[in-house]
Amino acid sequence: HIGGHPYSDKPPVFFWAIAGFEAITGSPRLAFLLPSLFAALATVLLTYDLGRRLWNPRVGMMAALLLAFTVQFTLQARLAQIDALLCFWTTLGLWGFLRHLLRGPDLPALYLGFFAIAAGILTKGVAFLPLIVLPIAALLRRRAGVELFGVPLRHLVGGFILFGVILLAWVGPMLWVSMQDPALAAYRDDLLLRQTVTRYVDAWGHREPFWYYLVQVIPLFWLPGSLFLPWLIPAWRRRLARGDSRYLLLLGYVVTVVVFFSLSSGKRGLYVLPALPAFALACAPLLPGLLRKKTVQLVVWSAVVLLGLGLLAGWLYLAWIDDALVQELALRYRIQPWAPLSIMTVATLGLAAWLGPRRGYRALLMTLLVGWWVYGFWGAPMLDDVRSGRVLMRQVVDRLDPQAELGMVDWKEQFLYQADRPIATFGYRRADRVGEAAEAIEWMRARPGRWVLLPEERLVPCFEPRLATLVGHAHREQWYLVGPAAARTCGDANE
Repeated sequence: HIGGHPYSDKPPVFFWAIAGFEAITGSPRLAFLLPSLFAALATVLLTYDLGRRLWNPRVGMMAALLLAFTVQFTLQARLAQIDALLCFWTTLGLWGFLRHLLRGPDLPALYLGFFAIAAGILTKGVAFLPLIVLPIAALLRRRAGVELFGVPLRHLVGGFILFGVILLAWVGPMLWVSMQDPALAAYRDDLLLRQTVTRYVDAWGHREPFWYYLVQVIPLFWLPGSLFLPWLIPAWRRRLARGDSRYLLLLGYVVTVVVFFSLSSGKRGLYVLPALPAFALACAPLLPGLLRKKTVQLVVWSAVVLLGLGLLAGWLYLAWIDDALVQELALRYRIQPWAPLSIMTVATLGLAAWLGPRRGYRALLMTLLVGWWVYGFWGAPMLDDVRSGRVLMRQVVDRLDPQAELGMVDWKEQFLYQADRPIATFGYRRADRVGEAAEAIEWMRARPGRWVLLPEERLVPCFEPRLATLVGHAHREQWYLVGPAAARTCGDANE
């Protein structure tokens, strides 16, 4: 629940993890961040272990390091979002299936794969994707020269029974109670239909073209591995032609994930995160040979130089051409870009000059390390106040008496954690916007000392904008406090 209202965007496992860490640490901020951190660390370890088993310890270490340095993976490990935990479950599922198929027979690993997929679906519905390696393996076993262990029918059925039991352990009680409560029935329908089927088939947001991941996500967010694709693709093609089952399954899974999400009209870059561990594993055996090529090192070094020149151009633009943008960042968002931008510019160009074209990959890795250090000490703290409502809620507290009660209309989830008092709410993402405002007015008028916080676009038709008090800016909106004096009959918008 959020604010007393059922939260139907995602299944419960991620929220159970947050609740568990909050019970252990007593800190909501840590509780939100720790699931992503531990899930990312476990994913790196699984990637290492799978690389070690499929090739050797050196390949496992290369795969783990490549994954850890990949921009998208590191970014998600640092964010309080669901996708790092999803990536852990899909990687655990892939680990179990590939251990059995490629280094088996290993029935405990196979069943662990089914368990992980079920737990992953209870985290986010798309966690079923690693199952694709099972039919791919079944088809490949018919080809001569492909060495794979099959899945006996009884164990395939047993795996899906385990899968179903784990899902039903939560879905069953949820369906039962939803038949007795209209609010939970709406939760059920939204979770199982709108948030899964409709979101995929007819997305209402983040609409992007089919080639979005290939052009706008993978080249940038899968760095540094994406830089090697011009050399990796021909090498992969040769190994696929030879029937190397390791590459057939790993790359088959990567392609399936990218194509699956490309077919949906709604796309976000983080959707393809579950493919990254398999991508790193497919890259790792080839990296030592590639890094011995002077051309590869020169291309990577050139990318570092271009990044440094781009940062320098941005610094000069802000300093000499558009200083008004700097002032706006400082006044509106309290962001001072000079220190992080200067450090990144000097570090990037300095590393490129120091290490030179023959050690381009080392220059890139060190640039990424400096980038994450700068982001952690400067970027993230500055963005934290912009992306959260902490500053706004402090401004609300400064304007209210300690005994005052606060309600919210069209509120953001984090406001509830960042408020210093209990919050009254009148629905969550409520379609009946006028009805929500009308209930807020009725609540305000029921007792003196009650105020309502709402975004600017919700003032009309139920509140008089001239009597509203501007509190601050958050989430790209201006937020206002209104008291009973600002309330009017919602039907009076045109009077």
